[in-house]
Amino acid sequence: MLLSQTAEYALRAMAWLATLPEAKPIRAADLSRSTGIPAHYLSKVLRRLVLADLLKSQKGQGGGFSLSRPPREIAFIDILAAMDAYPTQGRCAFGWGSCDATDPCPLHDAWSHLNDRIRDWASNTSLAQIATFTPAGPRSSENLKGR
Repeated sequence: MLLSQTAEYALRAMAWLATLPEAKPIRAADLSRSTGIPAHYLSKVLRRLVLADLLKSQKGQGGGFSLSRPPREIAFIDILAAMDAYPTQGRCAFGWGSCDATDPCPLHDAWSHLNDRIRDWASNTSLAQIATFTPAGPRSSENLKGR
């Protein structure tokens, strides 16, 4: 798994929210059902996304969660950063603490290449690129397993 479960859930929740009409917040329970993310886990993810100013939270009747800004202004790297899940420069995949081109570990070149690609993808992909997806309706968590 390239990303942690928390990071995947955050991307999944934000992607789903990007497909909804801007002015219409969604309740956490409905988002949980639609995305297959367990409700207790989702609440922790949503809280971190609100704290990172990626989501708005409205309480009361008609409340719920919605994107804090347009999908084109939210890059995947912002979501990963909110979950502390973005690839870190200098981290050694071999377990040596840190390594670099002058003092590489056996995995340095391959790991650096992968990190650069993930960082590039996450920095250059926004929610706008997936916002055109039209949900067919709530899906059961059974349908979402393994996605």
